[in-house]
Amino acid sequence: MPILVADLPPGIEACLFDLDGVLTQTATVHAAAWKAMFDRFLEERSEREGIAHPPFEVATDYTAYVDGKLRLDGVRWFLASRGIDLPEGSDSDPRSADTVHALGARKNDMVLAVLARDGVAVYDGSVRFVEAVRAAGLRRAVVSASKNAGPSLEAAGLSHLFEVRVDGIVAGEEGLPGKPAPDTFLAAAARLGVAPERCAVIEDAVSGVAAGRAGGFGWVIGVDRAGHAEALKANGADVVVADLDELVEER
Repeated sequence: MPILVADLPPGIEACLFDLDGVLTQTATVHAAAWKAMFDRFLEERSEREGIAHPPFEVATDYTAYVDGKLRLDGVRWFLASRGIDLPEGSDSDPRSADTVHALGARKNDMVLAVLARDGVAVYDGSVRFVEAVRAAGLRRAVVSASKNAGPSLEAAGLSHLFEVRVDGIVAGEEGLPGKPAPDTFLAAAARLGVAPERCAVIEDAVSGVAAGRAGGFGWVIGVDRAGHAEALKANGADVVVADLDELVEER
């Protein structure tokens, strides 16, 4: 039976998990969708203005500006990095509009199309870790910037493992700022009834690790899926693993 290796500090009562890149293998889908959406937008803008705009670089721009952030925040942060200012717009904007909301909707359409076609794959090591956490009697929540977190969990067959979900929909309804602000993690801890210092945060995004540290959580685990272990440590991870399977052993 899988059990946790004794790496969690004494007193930890709950684990708060990011979704994309920690539990599900969807971070690459999101990264590809961001690139496709932004590159097309930048190409069209360059043609209109006669000014070259460098394309979206997954290796650098994804981590720096969009990974782990609420969708509209990702649009805003990346555009700001390119010196581009667009109207906010609204959810009713046509996909062709040059607004923050329309660009976010275009990206989301791309993600949904891929997930509908290919389904949602999970990280087996992460599933083993969550099952070990549950067996140990720890509380469990998913904290995701995605508004598609619920359907993704259902498609991956993971919903039954979690008691609480705080996602992009909840953040929007409650006016919670996204990562690197700690508010979504704090909301999940409150829903579980566990003090932040008794919660472990598990994140693969630099912004998520920073949120865990900013919220005063008891332990922050960085999951290095993209070769940025040093950045995860620098932003507050207490430990960095390549896969959560490293924190589980069989007896």
